[in-house]
Amino acid sequence: MKLTDESPSRPSLAWTVTHNPAALWQALAPGLERWRSEWKPLAAILAVFLAIYYLPLGVPRFDAAIMEALELAKWYAREHVVLCLLPAFFIAGAIAVFVSQASVMKYLGANAPKALAYGVASVSGTILAVCSCTVLPLFAGIYRMGAGLGPAIAFLYSGPAINVLAIILTASVLGPSLGIARAVGAVLFAALIGLAMHLIFRKEEAGRSAVQAVMPEAEVARPLWQNALYFASLVGILVFANWARPQQAGGAWGALYSAKWAVTALFGLGLGAMLIAWFGASWWKTVAVGAATAAAALAFRNAPQVPFVVGLIGLTVLTSSDDDELGEWFDQAWGFAKQILPLLLIGVLVSGFLLGRPGQEGLIPSAWVSAAVGGNSPLANFLAAFLGAFMYFATLTEVPILQGLLGSGMGQGPALALLLAGPALSLPNMLVIRSVIGTKKTAVYVLLVVVAATLSGLIYGTFFA
Repeated sequence: MKLTDESPSRPSLAWTVTHNPAALWQALAPGLERWRSEWKPLAAILAVFLAIYYLPLGVPRFDAAIMEALELAKWYAREHVVLCLLPAFFIAGAIAVFVSQASVMKYLGANAPKALAYGVASVSGTILAVCSCTVLPLFAGIYRMGAGLGPAIAFLYSGPAINVLAIILTASVLGPSLGIARAVGAVLFAALIGLAMHLIFRKEEAGRSAVQAVMPEAEVARPLWQNALYFASLVGILVFANWARPQQAGGAWGALYSAKWAVTALFGLGLGAMLIAWFGASWWKTVAVGAATAAAALAFRNAPQVPFVVGLIGLTVLTSSDDDELGEWFDQAWGFAKQILPLLLIGVLVSGFLLGRPGQEGLIPSAWVSAAVGGNSPLANFLAAFLGAFMYFATLTEVPILQGLLGSGMGQGPALALLLAGPALSLPNMLVIRSVIGTKKTAVYVLLVVVAATLSGLIYGTFFA
């Protein structure tokens, strides 16, 4: 720094700030640049440290909320990861490998006829007894294969919301009026929310349409009917392995529940035969997997989940040891698992910590929830939709939960709002959706679901309840 007659031989900080700020910036720039790239890790470390430092251990509600988070994660791991998510990952991987991009774009693509695309997506949930988390790998699979944003969102909403078993259970337990309102509202909102997403993000969709328009026609490796039977076997395994116990014994639903594992085994047997005949699987490896699964079924007759796990492990070994289509199937399924499972675990823990399990309390008292959603005011409907959107509902569990809330004074309108928002969304579900379509689209989707559920509850509670 050049000194003038007026400058001191050793300039002070105050003099430098006043007379030569550029020199001060040059001196501080390296340090500021270093911290500019490191402030995020520093903030994260400080946040974790302060959270641990001020952890309110010993406060009964906080301790109970921690236990509820762990209990919900344990229950979710036992009841849904093996029977729901793992088969769903294999289905999602199969979509990515064995369904041609041309086929997806023909029915669900950005250039597909709107009536066809939204019609197919909006009723797809009738064959899938899945929850808001199990549908995620399937949604990610069809979206990455070229499905338009609108139809993909319609499928994402309809998967858990239009479960035919849940509709029937709702009508039988909560009344035909609420069951019909749920069915009509779910189908209608799947299409409307998907269409709204398409219109809001139409510029991005126009770009995807232009890219798809110049794509060459994909080669077809096998006839459509073979792929259809193959996917039917995978979906059959997913549906019947998770077939819920009916409220009353007897009848067709009770008979199917009693035979659920036998039917699941038949679908598995068909899948093995198709893998050998049409997909080039090693016959001796496939037979070995079938024999190990059958042996486990005989050895653990009272624990059918054990042979199911053996079959999944066998399918994993069978596909991962192949270098062709089956190996690619495993790679795709494993990619979905790596992306989705960690986010789901975090979401389930947070959901359990805040809201607890069905019948148990988390950090937020359940009395606050019941008091907030009584009557049929706009606020009650909004709170029911908003809270339902962040709570996690396993398949069919929303019905007994609502039965208890209705008995505690919950209004009919808020009950429908929760039915339309709760099964389709959850905090774990939102975290994964964000990783697929981004923060902005996820926020808009959640907002549309909450608003649509609120309005439907308000209309139903005012005119039809």
